[in-house]
Amino acid sequence: MPRDALTSAYRAYLFDLDGTLVDSAPDINSALNAALSAAALPPVDESLTRHWVGYGSRVLLEQAFTHHGVADRLANETEMARLFRVFIDHYSRHIADASRPYPGVAEALRELAARGAKLGVVTNKLAGLSHQLLEAIGLHRFFGAIVCGDSLPQRKPDPAPALLACRLLDAKPSETLFVGDSATDVETARNAGCAIVCVRDGYNHGVAPEALGADALVDSLLELVTRAHSG
Repeated sequence: MPRDALTSAYRAYLFDLDGTLVDSAPDINSALNAALSAAALPPVDESLTRHWVGYGSRVLLEQAFTHHGVADRLANETEMARLFRVFIDHYSRHIADASRPYPGVAEALRELAARGAKLGVVTNKLAGLSHQLLEAIGLHRFFGAIVCGDSLPQRKPDPAPALLACRLLDAKPSETLFVGDSATDVETARNAGCAIVCVRDGYNHGVAPEALGADALVDSLLELVTRAHSG
């Protein structure tokens, strides 16, 4: 990347949701365990869910069933649909019981907006759940674009969601910084032509932050704002 990803000013910022803006694993884990209970399977620890989050609800179920050695049960579409509905219904009812923005997130978004930056979310989470979560934790108002796992036929790491968010924000990929927490986010940003910064304490699927391949790492979004030049 020809310029420093942390000290450059950007016209737009795109954020991953789970693990970057919000620590949502406790409520996701609760919903996952509700679905496992409906399938007469033991619950899984939240630490496992933290490794699995990021690919969407169906993949999360598949990973939990694989963990229990019964992945073949989800080959039955009727069973998958039933358990998916249990997961979604439980999660929707409890979406912000324990989920909270990471420390400093609201302050960082407020400062970026005050500098004139345009802000968006690009997530593989379903649109209904994404909007509901952002509203519940008070962050929805900051974003001019929210592109979700069912907004397009393509999902991260395909570049299409990030490129759509750039168009909605009227920003070129070259003047947009993607902020995420995983190799999926890094690949998405690279495919879209955006610079990429990752937070260290996110849902990185067990990959060390230093191995994600981001242009830079930050401990928090406040660090990102502090080190960036004003526009």
